[in-house]
Amino acid sequence: MPQVINGRISNWYAELPTPRPPLLGDRDADVCIVGAGYTGLWTAYYLKRFDPSLRIAVLEARFAGFGASGRNGGWLSGLVPGNRDRMAKLYGRDRVLAWQQALNDAVDEVIDVADREGIEAGIVKGGTLHAARNRAQASRLAAEVEEERSWKVDGITALTKDESAQRIQLDGVVSAYHNPHCARVQPAQLVRGLADTVERMGVDVYERSPVTELRAGRVGTVLAKVSAPVVLRATEGFTAALPGLRRRWLPMNSSMIATEPIPQHIWETIGWQRRETLGDTAHGFFYAQRTVDDRIAIGGRSVPYRFGSRTDIDGRVPERTITHLTAVLHAVLPQTRGIPIAQAWCGVLAVPRDWEACVSFDTATGLGSAGGYVGHGVTAANLAGQTLADLVLGRQTPLTELPWVGHRARDWEPEPLRWLGVRGMYLAYRAADRHESRGRKRTSPIAVVADKISGR
Repeated sequence: MPQVINGRISNWYAELPTPRPPLLGDRDADVCIVGAGYTGLWTAYYLKRFDPSLRIAVLEARFAGFGASGRNGGWLSGLVPGNRDRMAKLYGRDRVLAWQQALNDAVDEVIDVADREGIEAGIVKGGTLHAARNRAQASRLAAEVEEERSWKVDGITALTKDESAQRIQLDGVVSAYHNPHCARVQPAQLVRGLADTVERMGVDVYERSPVTELRAGRVGTVLAKVSAPVVLRATEGFTAALPGLRRRWLPMNSSMIATEPIPQHIWETIGWQRRETLGDTAHGFFYAQRTVDDRIAIGGRSVPYRFGSRTDIDGRVPERTITHLTAVLHAVLPQTRGIPIAQAWCGVLAVPRDWEACVSFDTATGLGSAGGYVGHGVTAANLAGQTLADLVLGRQTPLTELPWVGHRARDWEPEPLRWLGVRGMYLAYRAADRHESRGRKRTSPIAVVADKISGR
């Protein structure tokens, strides 16, 4: 059996890109963006479209797409990066309804931009299939269907076991539902294509330029500095590495594996012809897609958090993670048991203390940021980029009135409290899944308590 490639950023890169040149000398700019992932690059894209005269510099520590933008599960979805009910209590239901609609619209916006700019990213808008595999999960799934409909998410379709099987032949499904507001995407191709696009538009992208200083009017790297009246931070899961921001957002780990390409005769036993993204309603949930090259890429939590907000170097995961995710794949799709695993990797996503993403810009200081997407960042980053561009340019638009604009969560607790808390939370969720697998009709009280303690 071939050896599994462990790390090397992600399976989305057939070859790792040659980095662009670093920032070698001091320079001025109108806008300096820190981070060349989806958020930073979308912000640069919309700023340049709205005002082509802007001088924009983007600084990236490694290469565009090194972080979550080049490692995620490839769900271009309308899922809200936060809790809609909680945000409605803070900012009003109408504003949250507008936020949900804007996210659904952003799915199509990304597809349209990719088509307009010639970015080939394997996008197929097949929606997403959420499955329940025991009675407690089915109870939560039914509640999710009603919740989505209450937030006026159109097109939600509840599915029976047989109706689900007509889409994907999953093992042990009790019930499911389909949400049309999602597209399968090859995430690294999207971020690399976006980086090329903004360069063609005149944006300067400097790679191998880790930032050591970030303050109003100035960003310093190991070799040089950029002076700019507007400084935007788009560092997502790597935010904790910046001076003074260690406790701002927690870098949560998520891991993935990808199979070798699956032969056509096995795909005929699986189905999955519409390329839906796929997930379940377990507490230790999985997320998956049928890839452009006919693999299955599936992910979930493994080592959820590293002490002291440390992040990985190249995406390497523990062997037990590969074993766990392989077992999940084989349990859900036993047809794949003879297919070797090709690669495993991990990445970090940013989690604010209240699990609510935010977009902010201070006109007095010129400092802005966006992120904290809690794992739903592929689409949210596009909407955040549009919104940041509006804020920077002083444009009053419906996007600048959305509830995540100006929202701010308190910082996370100091160590060892946050490590103990996160570790305890995920141990509780694993225990809750085991509890529910024994036949409970309702959500385990273990998970209910874990949700309350974590603030989810």
